[in-house]
Amino acid sequence: MSTAAISTPPSVLHSTYTIERTYAATPERVFAALSDPAKKRRWFAGDAAESFTTDFRVGGHETTRRGTPVESPMKGLPLTNETVFHDIVPNRRIVMGYTMALGDYRFSASLATFELIPAETGTRLVYTEQAAFFENSDGPVIREAGWRGLLVALAKEAEA
Repeated sequence: MSTAAISTPPSVLHSTYTIERTYAATPERVFAALSDPAKKRRWFAGDAAESFTTDFRVGGHETTRRGTPVESPMKGLPLTNETVFHDIVPNRRIVMGYTMALGDYRFSASLATFELIPAETGTRLVYTEQAAFFENSDGPVIREAGWRGLLVALAKEAEA
């Protein structure tokens, strides 16, 4: 290991954000879209995923792997999302921890919570993420924008 590698401290950017949405679907339908493997693959992984596996239970794991976009400077490296489910209360709450990696380089680790609250028009979903972003990561602004897009896709699945 070079001296430069030893003297350069690693950096971590911590961030917390919350996204709230109301869905025109019952908490049971929203929970099904979050927990049913076929439904989750459609809204979360989509056609771009090379693989998607899930074992939806406390202590269960989920893995999504996709290639990087052609325009990316990291083209050819797989983008991997590894998740562990820490707490599940059907139709009410899901707490999960996940890491993201590009090739062998892990660039973030997060704790995320989905809260499903019955609302007059369906379900109020509160998504909160506490993240640690490492060197060369996407960062909190891009990550939050990504989740906002995913929660739109979740709405289409839950409300279908």
